[in-house]
Amino acid sequence: MDLERARYNMVESQIRTWEVLDQRILDTLSMVRREEYVPDQYRPLAFVDMEIPLKIDVGGTVYDSGEKMFTPKVEARILQELAVRPHERVLEVGTGSGYMAALAAHKAQHVLSLEIDERLQRFGSANLARAGVRNVSVELGDGARGWAARAPYDVIIMSGGLPALPAELLAQLKIGGRLAGIVGRAPVMTAQIVTRLSETSYDTLKIFETNVKVLRNAWQPSTFRF
Repeated sequence: MDLERARYNMVESQIRTWEVLDQRILDTLSMVRREEYVPDQYRPLAFVDMEIPLKIDVGGTVYDSGEKMFTPKVEARILQELAVRPHERVLEVGTGSGYMAALAAHKAQHVLSLEIDERLQRFGSANLARAGVRNVSVELGDGARGWAARAPYDVIIMSGGLPALPAELLAQLKIGGRLAGIVGRAPVMTAQIVTRLSETSYDTLKIFETNVKVLRNAWQPSTFRF
């Protein structure tokens, strides 16, 4: 398989056609080698427009985490809209393979990535270490409502769906900070960039519709009505 040709085709056929035109983002996608983050059996599909299942080898046994990587175009569009800067601190919730953390780390000062599944936490950590990514810390934890102990953050990336955005998560953004989340319920969810404007106000930009798996322990707004 010609990996470089496959990578080029991914950028030209999938990424550009999804309104990802920032050359800095396209360069990042070329430098951060996606094939190094997918499970071995899916390596030939690393550049395909699909959600790759995170079925990983754990001591010679295949462990199906039930999780999947975002498609390349979703990853790229989120990264472009967040416009991460070199001095910024990023919180990512849902390490998975470690690929999204690696993309963000290429732009940020530091990324704290949380993973609730211990086996995925080890998998993502190993991928990042093998790729030589030094400015990501992968920790075991439930970040569905953020990680207040290290707040505030310049950027928060929710690498999984949320039925709604809890106020306590948004409160962990610095003023001027941005959060990327895919919000709503199947079959149609909306990718959003939320920017904190002040102590009490936020601006929400809806960027595309998609459908992804909801994060474990995601906050569920009450549907009770009087």
